Amino acid sequence: MNRHKRKILIWLAALVVIVGMGFTVQRNFQFNKGGDANYALRPQDAKVKNGIIIFCYHRILKNTLGVQTSKLLSSNSQLHDFDVPANQFASQMKYLHDHHVKVISSAQMAALKTSKTPIKGKYVVLTFDDIDRTTIDNALPIMKKYHLPFTTFIITGNTGRYREGTQLATWPQIRAAKRSAGDLMTVGLHTHDMHYLTKKFTPIFDQPHEYHHFTRDFALSKRELKAHLGVKAQMFAYPYGSGPRRISDFLSRQDLPHGVATLDVGIVTEATSMNNLPRMIINQNSWPSIERWLGK
Repeated sequence: MNRHKRKILIWLAALVVIVGMGFTVQRNFQFNKGGDANYALRPQDAKVKNGIIIFCYHRILKNTLGVQTSKLLSSNSQLHDFDVPANQFASQMKYLHDHHVKVISSAQMAALKTSKTPIKGKYVVLTFDDIDRTTIDNALPIMKKYHLPFTTFIITGNTGRYREGTQLATWPQIRAAKRSAGDLMTVGLHTHDMHYLTKKFTPIFDQPHEYHHFTRDFALSKRELKAHLGVKAQMFAYPYGSGPRRISDFLSRQDLPHGVATLDVGIVTEATSMNNLPRMIINQNSWPSIERWLGK
């Protein structure tokens, strides 16, 4: 078999895998919807005049022929709802820069929240879930160009894995990104190895009998972060957007000064609990409503 035929077979095999994954990942998608099926700001949120809006990104894919073909053939939500094409991401960051939007770090957000003074004006916090290769390869250079702070949440036991149609960054790649970004990059936790669904398509940590497993997993994720990056976890983000009351109570007792992030639609105000911070998933459906809010 010549090289050309091998390349064709590899492409066909990859497309079969992508299509086959579509059903499972689409079922995962329903647990990330937050408060609105299209992720847009709700009318009541759009009326808020002062607050902090937390962006949540997952994939920043280049708009190549391979990506376009995969999107046509697969319902994989990682290619649709959770992808912001690299050129659109660059435009969004340019918008924030050109319009002098106050982009702050998660530490600055925590300081605003704990100051016990009213939040005046509109702020943006940028976050990335999972830290896959597209975050490092396609988003990081743009963040550095505009000198924008951001937080990324790591599944500490999944680094380097290929899952749900994406290649997660390895620890050496994450360390290199941290050296490159410096103080712009803050690292948070996304569990150690509990970012998956049961056979009935419910988050594993939602199961009552998994509570003690979760507490051990959380402690392990903290140790792994310290061992590989030499930093202490300041923030936690729920896989699939939220968790049961018992886990929420557990996290509220942990030393997480930058808070606990959900995927509920909304804006952070003085009344928002640091243990239940809403974040806006950014995609083509949510961005117009966010742009309007920032421009008011």
